[in-house]
Amino acid sequence: MSLQIEEVLYHEKSDCQDVMVLKSKTYGKVLVLDGVIQCTERDEFSYQEMIAHLPLNCHPCPKKVLVIGGGDGGVLREIVKHPLVETVDLCEIDKKVVEVSKKYLPQLACGFSSPKCNIHFADGFKFMADHRNEYDVIITDSSDPIGPASSLFEQSYYELMKKALRPNGIICNQGECVWLHLDLIKSMKNFCQKLYPVVEYCYTTIPTYPSGQIGFLICSTNPDSNLKEPVREFSREEIKKLGLRYYNSDIHRAAFVLPEFARQALED
Repeated sequence: MSLQIEEVLYHEKSDCQDVMVLKSKTYGKVLVLDGVIQCTERDEFSYQEMIAHLPLNCHPCPKKVLVIGGGDGGVLREIVKHPLVETVDLCEIDKKVVEVSKKYLPQLACGFSSPKCNIHFADGFKFMADHRNEYDVIITDSSDPIGPASSLFEQSYYELMKKALRPNGIICNQGECVWLHLDLIKSMKNFCQKLYPVVEYCYTTIPTYPSGQIGFLICSTNPDSNLKEPVREFSREEIKKLGLRYYNSDIHRAAFVLPEFARQALED
């Protein structure tokens, strides 16, 4: 996969990582952290919509939501659209990512202006340790498990999330790619099953991520949850009103249908 770059719009090292914004010929502006593409204007919606609306539509009443990471604002943009969400706390460790996104990627960062949103610049571990039994849904929009995001793929992080949830809460984390990280996904699913009664892996397609696929690990503290079936379905009119371009109820269900090699590794 390669992108033809027309211009480097921004490049600077923050306190946490290397931050760059590029202008590409066919994918619009591109946010790159530590040399890895995080989002492009052309295809970001497939990731943002799925990591947000999958867990939100699995919960009967997701009033209070926490986002760990997500400094580009895309996930936040989708969460504040949801009619049942009342407040969203976003905890981002790197203030520079938020600043850069607001300047260069306003179509992602528009969610920051929502009255539902509260922004906290802090470490996700420390933030959750101070917020017990508060959230209906927790979404972790992290980069890959190297650098500042490595701790977000460990069992201790999932234990903290569980303590931060209200009864019958749901978490949804960036869960890597079955073509590249199947052993890591299997390991994460195994320790999650020790903590949560319902654990599922699902995925979306996105051209500019490695192998064109990225997954989500979604867990519920409610043993009666069926995460593969949305408890709320958006009508076609609602989908148009919300401006959704990827997520719908059929895609929700289909996201849990895995290719056989992945199903055998993760389910058998």
